[in-house]
Amino acid sequence: MATHSGFYWAFLSAIFAALTAIFVKLGVQEVDSDLATLIRTAIILLVLVAFVMLTGKWSNPLTLTART
Repeated sequence: MATHSGFYWAFLSAIFAALTAIFVKLGVQEVDSDLATLIRTAIILLVLVAFVMLTGKWSNPLTLTART
């Protein structure tokens, strides 16, 4: 089952990477490339935080050991 799960996540990753490229071409034609990168990064960060919290995998980063 782990193989299928890995394939599922890899497939979703490829789809979202393709969508990102398409949206970049459509949406940021007249925006500075550095600003566009900042906006995309902020959106990805928000989505990732939501995903981690919704899946119950969030832990306080301040409690992690220095080795981590």
